[in-house]
Amino acid sequence: MARFIIKGGNPISGTFHPRGNKNAVLPMLAACVLTDQRVTLHNVPLINDVRVMLELLHDLGVEVSLEDHTITLCAKALKTTTLNREQCARVRTSILLAGPLAARHGSALIHPPGGDVIGRRRLDTHFYGLRALGIQIESAEAYSFTTQKMSAANLVLDEASVTATENILMASTLTPGISTIYNAACEPHVQDLAHLLNKMGAKITGIGTNKLTIEGVSRLSGAEHAVQPDYIEVGSYIAAAAITGGNLKIKNAGDPLALQVMQKTFAKMHVNWEVNAKGTLLLNTLENRSVQPDLGNTTPKIEDGIWPAFPSDLMSVCIVLATQTQGTMLFFEKMFESRMYFVDHLMTMGANIIQCDPHRVVVIGPTKLRGSTLTSPDIRAGMAMLIAACCAEGESIIKNAQVIDRGYEAIEERLRDLGADICRID
Repeated sequence: MARFIIKGGNPISGTFHPRGNKNAVLPMLAACVLTDQRVTLHNVPLINDVRVMLELLHDLGVEVSLEDHTITLCAKALKTTTLNREQCARVRTSILLAGPLAARHGSALIHPPGGDVIGRRRLDTHFYGLRALGIQIESAEAYSFTTQKMSAANLVLDEASVTATENILMASTLTPGISTIYNAACEPHVQDLAHLLNKMGAKITGIGTNKLTIEGVSRLSGAEHAVQPDYIEVGSYIAAAAITGGNLKIKNAGDPLALQVMQKTFAKMHVNWEVNAKGTLLLNTLENRSVQPDLGNTTPKIEDGIWPAFPSDLMSVCIVLATQTQGTMLFFEKMFESRMYFVDHLMTMGANIIQCDPHRVVVIGPTKLRGSTLTSPDIRAGMAMLIAACCAEGESIIKNAQVIDRGYEAIEERLRDLGADICRID
């Protein structure tokens, strides 16, 4: 089990280059099995979840070539459509191979997927959509997906699930007829996947909205695509710089709407930035930050939700940001019932936090954090703990550090390049 050792007190400052969006590249990797031609992806983050997906694809018979941050895949000659049990348990997005494999190859056998334990993450919406397209699903020790003939469908999803939207979208590209997905997820990473599929020859309209229309085609071709920057990673490093009194320049900061969504929430804690004409984000050193109260001097609230609401994946780092901001802030986590449990670790470090229930916490700042020994429960909480350790007094040890590697590439090296005193012990 890997550990990070951090000595707090150093400003996080300098120039940062974001990697591709984790939640975009993982379904893009699954999309390669929809064609027998080469799919090349640039700006791929070299994180553990990507490595596991590549192992799954390699075991299926996909030809995989990795050079720097570019991956080329070719699924011309698959030798099986059965996924490895252990690898499925290491990554949630193994389920994203169900739709593409069944649509092009007629079958898939996928063991229960893994991923972060942040609450119940149901698969029912995946099954509803895939069944409607003509895929038979049986569940025992593994999920079996088979089809003889697929047909278009008009779908109304019971939740705007990102991975379910992606799975159904990929399967419907090779389904004869015109399919529609209502209440589709429309996050930037879902849009990025749809743009890749259109480059491959799919006919998808409504990208960026909650209604997707897909005209099925008989075959898809290869394509070359650059993965958009990860706005969750960008937001995490912005929080790290703001908390430690640093300044940051982020080149190619990514989708303007994603930055606007983040800015709207970060501004409640007086964290503001500028984006120049070249797409470079500039964050100056921020001092004497305070919570911006709501009308009538009432306590402001940060709550997450489906896009374009504030993303759940940034709630953890924003809670840490609030511990170093003057004032009181209420955080309401609506998406996952276990995401807030990590605040116990922050309270151990000296944070003034009241946990109201599994979904709500009140943070009163600023408080001086002290170094502590912590254990990372999931990717985003782990990053939040790293940020807290960077501003804490003394030394902190973060156990289970390999969990953070699932979502952030070379985290200790990149933080060290920005001034952090951090090392890894494997």
